Amino acid sequence: MAHLFDPIQIGDLQLANRIVMAPLTRSRSKGLLPGALAVEYYRQRASAGLIISEGTQISAQGQGYLDTPGIHRPEQIAAWKRVTDAVHAEGGKIAVQLWHVGRISHVAFQPEGAAPVSSTARAAQGKTFTAEGFVPVSAPRALATAELPGIVAGFVHAARCAMEAGFDAVEVHGANGYLLDQFMRDSINDRTDLYGGSIENRARLTIEVMAAIAAAIGAGRTGLRLSPVTPVNDAGQDSDAQALFNHVAERLAPLRLAFLHVIEGQTGGARDIAPFDYQAMRQRFGGPWMVNNGYTREMALQAVAEGRADLVAFGRDFISNPDLVRRLRLNAPLQPLDKATLYGGDARGYTDYPALAA
Repeated sequence: MAHLFDPIQIGDLQLANRIVMAPLTRSRSKGLLPGALAVEYYRQRASAGLIISEGTQISAQGQGYLDTPGIHRPEQIAAWKRVTDAVHAEGGKIAVQLWHVGRISHVAFQPEGAAPVSSTARAAQGKTFTAEGFVPVSAPRALATAELPGIVAGFVHAARCAMEAGFDAVEVHGANGYLLDQFMRDSINDRTDLYGGSIENRARLTIEVMAAIAAAIGAGRTGLRLSPVTPVNDAGQDSDAQALFNHVAERLAPLRLAFLHVIEGQTGGARDIAPFDYQAMRQRFGGPWMVNNGYTREMALQAVAEGRADLVAFGRDFISNPDLVRRLRLNAPLQPLDKATLYGGDARGYTDYPALAA
């Protein structure tokens, strides 16, 4: 019977335990570069079996929020190398989350003030964080079919940059109503080309991205995050989410990816927002299975012990508890989160949460 604190091999990665730090946008990357504070922030949390970095855009077009880092330019590679070196010096492992937000963006972030891009020209009903605070997202334009190989190439370029920066793996962000999710869900995708209509067509871009990255850097260093039923970022329910994501899992299975990271229910909210059989999807994937959303210590221990998950990702608990692994092991109290310091700012609420006394 597996235990949450047991080591595990996933793809090419040997992890010290099955506790994962989930990706957490903190909007502290001035100049789109992780700075000295980020080095310390990730170093403090290196006892996680695996850290997955904050969402990191694959291109200038992929940005949707203020002060979020990229991984597509030489100076970004150099900045992230300082982070990966610090995590490795503490014995940890770190993956970068590759992010293209699609329509969840604003013209202020886009090259030459262009419209954001998506599977559709319909605007999302939502807001993004800019220098002026939270403002409505801008209306997108639908990507032309001929542009989609360029999107795939952008993900591959970012994955190669991540390897150069010393990351142990990459996680492609296919969740939470961002670009790949905008293609997969028929509540958003209104295309009539090879990337719209049927489930196979709507899943096509995601599968192409995953296959191309796996070929470029190795499947054993490549993972994907999905959120089958979350409604965040105006991602309406797909007309048949179970069939859609079962199909995606089946198409991913032959790639033998390092992991599939699945958000259960509403991201950061209700776990039972819509019916979904995650284990049916898992059976079709057949590889390392990472679960996420509102897991407590007891839930995580049980999920691993009962074989319902190989790894458990924790998000906000890792913000206020840099030594979360030790606290979970000892069943020690968790420190509360200061929500006022989540986005932007300085060390306060970022690197100043104390660890347990020795």
